[in-house]
Amino acid sequence: MTEDILLQARRQADDEYPQFAPTMYNQALIFLEDKVLEIGGCSLDNYALTTPDRIQQRLISRHMLRETSYANDLLQQYVDDNEPFLTPDQTDAYTKIKVNSGSAGILFLDAPGGTGKTFLLNLLLAKVRQNNQIALAVASSGIAATLLSGGRTPHSAFKLSLNMCHQENPVCSIRKGTDEANVLKETRLIVWDEATIAHKNALYALDKSLKDIRSNDSLFGGVVLLLAGDFRQTLPIILRGTPADEINTCLKSSHLWRFVECMQLTTNMRSRLLGATTADTFPSTLLQIGNGQLPQDQDGHISMAGIGNFVSTQQLCHTVYPNLNKNHANHEWLFERAILAPTNETVGNINSNLLKQIPGEERSYRSVDSVTETDQVTHYPTEFLNSLDP
Repeated sequence: MTEDILLQARRQADDEYPQFAPTMYNQALIFLEDKVLEIGGCSLDNYALTTPDRIQQRLISRHMLRETSYANDLLQQYVDDNEPFLTPDQTDAYTKIKVNSGSAGILFLDAPGGTGKTFLLNLLLAKVRQNNQIALAVASSGIAATLLSGGRTPHSAFKLSLNMCHQENPVCSIRKGTDEANVLKETRLIVWDEATIAHKNALYALDKSLKDIRSNDSLFGGVVLLLAGDFRQTLPIILRGTPADEINTCLKSSHLWRFVECMQLTTNMRSRLLGATTADTFPSTLLQIGNGQLPQDQDGHISMAGIGNFVSTQQLCHTVYPNLNKNHANHEWLFERAILAPTNETVGNINSNLLKQIPGEERSYRSVDSVTETDQVTHYPTEFLNSLDP
């Protein structure tokens, strides 16, 4: 029975870290006693069995259980095994984030791709959780959230609005005294990955809500907030917005940014582990591009010579999918391979190239192009639909 409760906790956390905890055994005892009372009208102590603590169980919600059901011994082992692998700049950031000092703070980790950001964030989460403290992990994109232990999107964790652009008084939709609010009240650390994509109103909303929920006028209600990301990459997406609109809505335009303490990861572990001769050249050139430090020609273009691998499409397909005519039926072999492309047109050309190598009879399946909503027929003529290439 307790195994079922553990499985439910792992599903809610979308993580394998939650392990057996006293609250789970207590929850199982409550279920057993309810059944015994229903059948025989007696509590468990009549049968010389341990009686559950019903008062404690009422205080522990599934939201609290989700954030506290971690195995301390496994977390301790994870921390001990991985702390020695921290690079000097990772170590500086790791030691600077002092959750136990009692002082609140907002920090930003400037981490270009490949510098070990996810590794560091997961280590910080484990460090806090091993001491039976709550550390929340969120990321602005769902994909990034899956890389963090117990990660969710901020919209899920903080009940933020999906459209932050048109809110004059943004706030998290979590009422004081609710189960979700009780979790935030006990939280010591919030890790927010890919924060550079977030709208500045999301930061306003979190700050205001945490102050109210925790009855604390300190910055973010006394919680240590660690933002992580790279401003050289994607900024907030504004529908039909200009570059100026994107800059105006990013975190650096927030009045809260003046309180931020910035840290930086510079060692590109991803390229260094590859062992290539250009391991240091490639990431440093990318940083120069992101910082606008490379010289431009009269048309505003920069030279990519020396940092790219230029091959033909045919050679690329042959390298990624060798002997496709023999291996095309091997699903596991196909799952291990992919070619990324910037446009649908390029994807179509690559797919056509690969399909020609697959033996067998060629068949054409033609689509029926029509508009399902009758009031939209005049806006989408059949000729236009026929011209679209999926």
